[in-house]
Amino acid sequence: MVENQDSWPSIAAMVHDRATANADEVAIVEDERALTYAELLESARRFAGALVADGVGPRDRVAVWAPNGTEWIVSVLGIHLAGATLIPVNTRFKGFEASDLLQRGRVSVLVTVTDFLGTDYVDLLQSSESVELPDLRTIVVARGPATAPGVGWTDFLARATTADLDEVDRRRDAVQPDDPADILFTSGTTGVPKGVVSGQRQSLAVASDWARMTGLRRGDRYLMVNPYFHMFGLKAGILVSVMTGARMLPMPVFDAGRALALVEQHAVTVFPGPPTLYQSVLDHPDRDHVDLSSLRVAVTGAADIPVELIRRIYAELPFDVVVSGYGLTEAGTAASTAHDDSPETIATTVGRARPGFEIRLVDSFDVPVPAGAVGQILVRGPSVMSGYLDEPATTESVLTDDGWLRTGDLGTHLPDGTLRIVGRTKEMFLVGGFNAYPAEIEQILMRHPAISAAAVVAVPDERLGEVGTAFVVAREPLDAASVIAWAREHMANYKVPRFVTVLDDLPLTATGKVHKSALHQRAITERTS
Repeated sequence: MVENQDSWPSIAAMVHDRATANADEVAIVEDERALTYAELLESARRFAGALVADGVGPRDRVAVWAPNGTEWIVSVLGIHLAGATLIPVNTRFKGFEASDLLQRGRVSVLVTVTDFLGTDYVDLLQSSESVELPDLRTIVVARGPATAPGVGWTDFLARATTADLDEVDRRRDAVQPDDPADILFTSGTTGVPKGVVSGQRQSLAVASDWARMTGLRRGDRYLMVNPYFHMFGLKAGILVSVMTGARMLPMPVFDAGRALALVEQHAVTVFPGPPTLYQSVLDHPDRDHVDLSSLRVAVTGAADIPVELIRRIYAELPFDVVVSGYGLTEAGTAASTAHDDSPETIATTVGRARPGFEIRLVDSFDVPVPAGAVGQILVRGPSVMSGYLDEPATTESVLTDDGWLRTGDLGTHLPDGTLRIVGRTKEMFLVGGFNAYPAEIEQILMRHPAISAAAVVAVPDERLGEVGTAFVVAREPLDAASVIAWAREHMANYKVPRFVTVLDDLPLTATGKVHKSALHQRAITERTS
């Protein structure tokens, strides 16, 4: 049984305590490389010492822009041991998108790679000349050739002196529960990414609750497909594994065949992911030719999960535990289904409030709606964020004085007490498990020299769940293919509209706003006709 998050004042204290207690357990296995928890702690402490040598102080921001891997885990634990604050960066971001986060986060050190899927992230950063990064003084190259201005991983670790390591130990004992732990950037309907600030206490609460929800325990072997830059991969991945003594198997890019081979090779017990992951596993031709008997825990989540998919998971895969949940960057996991819930409940609801959480459904005046009615979901609990970075007005608009978070999602309580998500007051949609925000995509499209106006809506997609459709107004002759090609160069691939329609003008409502519902109906009609 995992200890309560209040057992430790900070993530640094938890890391030291649990890694020491599980010193001989294998912590990470990646390809042919393995680290015990004792070795992981020493590596993280040395990375922390190198940060101290570099001039990183308590609460300074350090970013990681890299795929899942051993160095990511070492970096994040080292960041916490140094008393600094983590800012993860989406690996799908282009240079402009990453630079914006680094600038607004006032990041002083960046850990990145130069050889992921043929992409040199340092080159991407340098190509984004429109964004100044006055606070960024050091770029650490975790993998790949380290050319200027980057410094190689081994060379960076070598900077740590005995005095620096002593300072790391002092800082570890000084971090307090309300000190910032991480800033995860998430976009909103304004299109401007917002930095979600979580304290030590909140991030530990996400991890400890996930352990209780899933039964994760020492010796479990956790195949990590969810990206570490996301709350799921970071807090319900790295942090909870260290907290429980589970073995981490990072996977930088999901491939169903490779995942099946890893399950058999390492006797994987815990295998979370979006619904599309399980669909890919179930449909893979090698599935019946590998030993999957070790699998015990499946965790997924989405607004719309096919009931038949959950039935197939139970019938065709050996999982004992299958749960779905309702998680937000701003709050952690606020609700989840139970181990004994039916496939229908798991697929069509997000279950009930997690221990310590309260859920309310309210109307536009914050008045509770009648039983069975649809209302905006408000949540209150131990892992609700501290606020948005440098945005007090936005924070005030979503966080009440008594701790309730206005999620912007719409839901209804069923007679059995479970919560069903029925829509979003925000316009966010999910592309293969990734959050996509129309306003953010529209703002990037507006940087195209030939586009004067843009509106993005979501349409259903059999494989990815939802994809974007863009309606644009052109200043000069423009075709859909060229817009899509341009978008692929300027935004993460899940944000790229799959369909583009060029219009003379965007339809407007009587109040002069873009008529999104009309565009959505047109997009649906065009896709089905």
